[in-house]
Amino acid sequence: MPRRPLPEDLPAERHVEVANRLNSAAIHLLRRISRDDGADGVTGARLSALSVLVYGGPQSLGALARREGVATPTMTRIVDALVRDGLVGRTAVEGDRRQVRLTVTPDGRRLMERGRARRIERLAADLDTLTPDQLDALERALDVLEHLEPEASR
Repeated sequence: MPRRPLPEDLPAERHVEVANRLNSAAIHLLRRISRDDGADGVTGARLSALSVLVYGGPQSLGALARREGVATPTMTRIVDALVRDGLVGRTAVEGDRRQVRLTVTPDGRRLMERGRARRIERLAADLDTLTPDQLDALERALDVLEHLEPEASR
């Protein structure tokens, strides 16, 4: 993979150079392993919202829109499609009928797990080509990356 030059306004310091390489590698890796994400006929935006609900738990439409970085009307359309496809359900919040909680249905969870399994299998096949030393180095790098992950997203 060719190295991308740093943007002009960034200093050529070691940690910035490493961040630049990591950014590029992460983007390429994600593209490669998520190539088949539409195999189940669900768009990327819907899969992303479904993933937040599967792994983040039930939440309101507004909270989901904020997590996904989209406007509430956009998330409403996404959720309407997920509900129509039987992947997400709406549940009234006890004590406030105006509030609705979005929950994943068993079909939604199965779809998300199938996609996750496909990505893991693809990545595992790539990793199977590494030497034991390379795999050890990658495992150590993952320990470092997981340490950088903010507590709130774990």
